[in-house]
Parts: sequence; structure tokens; C-alpha cells
Amino acid sequence: MALFSYGFRPFFLFAGLWAAVVLPVSIAAIFGWVDLPTAMAPASWHAHELLFGYAPAVVAGFLLTTVPNWTGRPPLRGWGLAGLAGIWLAGRVALGGSDWIGAGAAAVIDCGFLAALVAVTLREIVAAKNWRNLPVIAAPALLVVANALDHAANMGVTQVDAIGQRLAIAGLVALLTLIGGRVVPSFTRNWLAYRGVKRLPAKFGLIDRAAIALTVAALGAWAFEPFGATTSVLLFAAAAVQAVRLARWQGWQTLAEPLLWVLHVGYLWIPLGLAMLGAAATGDLAPAAANHALTIGAIGTMTLAIMTRATLGHTGRELVAGRVLTVAFLLIQIAAVARIAATTLGFGYDLLLALAAIAWVGAYLAFVWACAPMLLRPRVGP
Repeated sequence: MALFSYGFRPFFLFAGLWAAVVLPVSIAAIFGWVDLPTAMAPASWHAHELLFGYAPAVVAGFLLTTVPNWTGRPPLRGWGLAGLAGIWLAGRVALGGSDWIGAGAAAVIDCGFLAALVAVTLREIVAAKNWRNLPVIAAPALLVVANALDHAANMGVTQVDAIGQRLAIAGLVALLTLIGGRVVPSFTRNWLAYRGVKRLPAKFGLIDRAAIALTVAALGAWAFEPFGATTSVLLFAAAAVQAVRLARWQGWQTLAEPLLWVLHVGYLWIPLGLAMLGAAATGDLAPAAANHALTIGAIGTMTLAIMTRATLGHTGRELVAGRVLTVAFLLIQIAAVARIAATTLGFGYDLLLALAAIAWVGAYLAFVWACAPMLLRPRVGP
């Protein structure tokens, strides 16, 4: 069965579908139009299912596809892959029905997926002695802890407000910083070199190391102490170095290819989001605006771009976005800008919120429309 022949297939398909479902359902629940049988408040379920449902599915699809290339070992497929996907689905069902089965039981089921993903990935890296890529484990491992903390907070076991969500955002942005630093300049360099362009992205160096280190430090400080001068200084410093890092990748030369410019735009949301978090840390900006710059802007754009490129490449298609996927890339930008504007402008809140929701759902429906046939069918060509 093609769907369970490679890790990206089920998890990218489920991620796209779930992203399109969670937002309208959670909005309907928040406004009281539907009654969700979940022990979580609707707004908490909304945040949890995007941070610990959608995002881990993308991470799983990426790792299960990329790690075999790093290690030279065969990929997880068949019943093993179907079982892992089943654990992810069980978590979504359990959370949606946690009023019936109990919040504790739902938490155990939900946390099982990320724990299993870490175990599978770690097994492959250790078996191949591929120590160079061991740091990649840090992000999903952090998500395990963040997920448990978010469940504990929702059940009233801990009183630390939203630390699980902040840790999840921090871990995901750190992972995008690490992975983005590999794929964005690499893909850009190959594309530009093929076209005979002389000015290519800078190679990995001191700026890149500083960007990674400062970003991890700044997000770590923010996760545990989101307000304060020290946190703000770290966030602004990380934003500045990230902006310099991105500028060295020649993104302005990729405007002719949506599959490339979307990666650069997605990465641009990282320094923007970090700077906005810095402003929020001193009370100069609403935290919700900064959070959504990173969640919708950085995480939303980068994951959508990576899912699209991996789907096209690994199913034997030409690396060309086409109209539908280009529209998806534009819609996710509209969603991010509208959601931030809804919080910061002081007028038109409901209209901007509706625009952000429609654009978000439209982006992922466009992805599913274009990519589901590729994910469900065997690879074409050699």
C-alpha cells in the first residue's frame, strides 16, 4: 500500500487534513456553536492540537523520511509505519473525547506518539552510529516534555501558565533554525548554480553558529520567563543575527521559483517573530501577536513548504509548485499577517480573525488538494 511505504506519506497527509480541521472546529467551539466532548477548554484544545497534533505529524514525516538518508538504514514502512500513524490518530481521538475517557487517560495516549517517535528515531541514529545528526532528537524530545506539561496545566496539576506551549514553540523554532540552515541555502545554491548565477548563498560559518546558539538561549529564556529585560535583550540579539544569517542566503534571487522563495519567507518569520517576542517581553506588544508570528508565520510557512517540496521530490514529480500550491503559500502569509493585525491594530478584530482563519484553512486544503493524490499513489518514474 503506497500510503505506508514511506514516512512522509501518511504523516504529511494527516497533518494537512488536521490543520484544516482543527481551526474551524475550535472556532466553532469557542463561539459555542458546537460542543466538543473534550476536557480541555476550546481555546486550549485549539493550541494543543496545532502544537502537539499538527506540528509533530510534520516532524514525524520529515524525520522518518530524512533519517534513512542520513543513516543508510531502511525506512520504517508497512505495519510498523501504520502502527505509528495509528498512535498519532489515537491521540487526536483521545483528546477530542477526553470528557468521556478522562483527561489523564487521554494525556497518556496522546504523549505516547511523541515518545514512540523519539524512540524510533534514536534507534536508527544509534544503530548507524550517525552521531552528527543526534542533535535533531532534541526537538521531538523537548516536545515530549512540553506535551506532558501542557496536559498537566490543563488538568490543574501545575500552575505554571502555558509553559508547555512556550516550550513547544521554542523547540519547533529551534528545529526550523537547525534544519532551515541546511535546506534553505542548499536548495538555493543548487538552483542558482544550475542557472549560472555567480553570487551563491554563504557557506555555514560563525554567523550560523551564533544564530543557532543565540536563538536557543533566547527561546529558552522566554519559555521560562517570557517577560523581562534580560529575555528581551536575548530575543532582539537572536533576531538580529538570524536576519543577518538569512540575508547571506541570496533569497531575493529566488523570486521566480515559489518552492524556494517560500522557504526564505518562512525563515524570515523567525527573526520577525523573535523581535516581536522581544517587544512583548517588555510590554510593548501583545504576546499573542508575537506568538502567532512564530506559529502561523514561521512554523506554518516552513512546515507547509517542507511538506510540499518533500512530497514532490519523493514521489518523482518535478520540483515546481504550480498554481494551487503557490496559492497555498500566499494564503499562509495572509493568515499570519491578518492574525497579527487582528491583535495589534485595535479595529476590525472579528473581520481580520475571520480572514486569518479562512486563509489558514484555504492554504492547507490547497495543499491536500494538490498533494493527496501524490501521497496516496506509488512514486512515478525511477
